[in-house]
Amino acid sequence: MSRRRSNNLQVPQANAALQQLKYEAAQELGITIPQDGYYGNVVSRETGSLGGYITKKLVQQAEQSLSGSSRMQ
Repeated sequence: MSRRRSNNLQVPQANAALQQLKYEAAQELGITIPQDGYYGNVVSRETGSLGGYITKKLVQQAEQSLSGSSRMQ
């Protein structure tokens, strides 16, 4: 039995913030985001690095939020 997966946002209003985070992370890592949204010509290592970096930042933000700290690194 196969499970169907989707990338639907649980909070659609967060889309703009996630897009901004993606562009900031790409800039910090020196990765160019395709303007047309097609990632087929981007090296897997770069997209993996970008995803990992975004996850790291989101975890840091959640930890800071849970600890009551307002300071961002």
